[in-house]
Amino acid sequence: MKPTLIAVAAATALLAAPPALAQYFDGLKGKKLRTAIAAAQAHPLGSEKNPVRARGPEGERAYLARLRCADGSAPAFERQGSTGIGPYHNILDLYAVQCAGAAPLSVYIDMYHKHVEPAPLPGFTIVAP
Repeated sequence: MKPTLIAVAAATALLAAPPALAQYFDGLKGKKLRTAIAAAQAHPLGSEKNPVRARGPEGERAYLARLRCADGSAPAFERQGSTGIGPYHNILDLYAVQCAGAAPLSVYIDMYHKHVEPAPLPGFTIVAP
């Protein structure tokens, strides 16, 4: 099969997917989202069960750039790729965040929100946006 035909076949399969599958790619909204955010607070910020909420790829990078290590320096960070579906029914991005001399920390971010996260990850401080 040619690459173009594969892409068309994949798109057709997604369009024909059951409606129940679509809910996992549309994200939660309203009361369901507020309930999921409240439940996520039981887990550390930046974990898979409580991802940082951000506004697009720019929001992800802006949040990470605002973090500060214990010595006041900005950590290095690198996107590792996209992972599975998070608690808000969106695809999560995974970043490796590292302070000098420390092991890298895995940080999950959900970029499908109109939100600027004010809280730092555990062990970090954060500067105002």
